[in-house]
Amino acid sequence: MIWLIGNKGMLGTQADLGLSAAGIEHVGSDRELSILDSGAMEAFVRGKKLSWIVNCAAYTAVEKAEDEVELCTRLNAEGPGNVARLANAIGAGILHISTDYVFDGSGSRPYREDDPVAPIGVYGRSKAEGEAAVRAVCPHNVILRTAWLYGEHGGNFVYTMLRLMKTKERIGVVADQRGTPTWALDLAAAIAAIISASTPRYGTYHYTNEGETSWHEFALEIQRLGRTYGILDHDCVMNPLTTAQFPTKVRRPAYSVLSKDAIKAAFGMAIPEWRTSLESFFKENRERMGSRL
Repeated sequence: MIWLIGNKGMLGTQADLGLSAAGIEHVGSDRELSILDSGAMEAFVRGKKLSWIVNCAAYTAVEKAEDEVELCTRLNAEGPGNVARLANAIGAGILHISTDYVFDGSGSRPYREDDPVAPIGVYGRSKAEGEAAVRAVCPHNVILRTAWLYGEHGGNFVYTMLRLMKTKERIGVVADQRGTPTWALDLAAAIAAIISASTPRYGTYHYTNEGETSWHEFALEIQRLGRTYGILDHDCVMNPLTTAQFPTKVRRPAYSVLSKDAIKAAFGMAIPEWRTSLESFFKENRERMGSRL
């Protein structure tokens, strides 16, 4: 049996559906069971024979984290440590979701799993500390880093852009930060593949869709598909901006493309290119998108 923590968030909801579709027996929890409450977690697992705990719970408000340092750190560092400690105590593995923000973004080639972490903000530091906490207390761990996540359930860049495009004649989008969009459905399938492998392959892995782009190019593709599938009825001018022209409270990695060589070699995964997955997302959700915007 699998315990899926954070099963009501964007990724957690998709992972819940994916585990059900794959016929993987699991139980889920969300905010009603805090990962900061070790006693409550111990009570929850009592009598359950768990092989994996999948932790999708996280503090993800990147800018707000600069003002809520303690809360962010507790949820992203202390909490995962609690989960990993419990997993180790009951003989289960832990799969913990992490992020490209553990890197500083100064690189020029896809980041590998063994590249040194160097976070540049509170959120990134908290996630790096969470990774370290998991590794320190549970040797049977998979750290799965991802980036630029979007999906049907919950707010994300795709929905934000579509809402702006429906109401604005022109918008500005940052064009000098590069990374790779990731469809939550694809990431959920990767999670299911990892925990159902006949031989566990622990360690740190990266998963995003294939390819790379900028936020501006991502937005242009969102607009093209929005027009193609009848979600948008007019074009919106999208001006490319530099990071300096779009000041925010926190620095974001300028380059956060992640290498997927390790996960492809370990699990034989075929990873879709980001444009392919984005179009599949539009095809599958176009009828529901109108009610979300």
